[in-house]
Amino acid sequence: MFARRRHAYFAMMGTCIALFVLAWGVVRLWSIPVAVGMCVVAMVIPPLAAIVANRRGPEDRWWDDPSGDPKSDEWWDELDGKHHRP
Repeated sequence: MFARRRHAYFAMMGTCIALFVLAWGVVRLWSIPVAVGMCVVAMVIPPLAAIVANRRGPEDRWWDDPSGDPKSDEWWDELDGKHHRP
């Protein structure tokens, strides 16, 4: 799943760079407002790419990882109902 998120991130960032380059290298010769609009769209892509790259999938079980503190882990397991005390 990590590879899929990484590929999506690089595709989005590549699109961002392509929009900037095309906007000011080609499109501005015909229409400056369209070039500015392309840059506005490109400006929105990097935050979305960061969100896509850093989101957790349903198979990423990071909340189940032990913290390393046995007392804290025991307390959280008790709250989650994993260990029933007799």
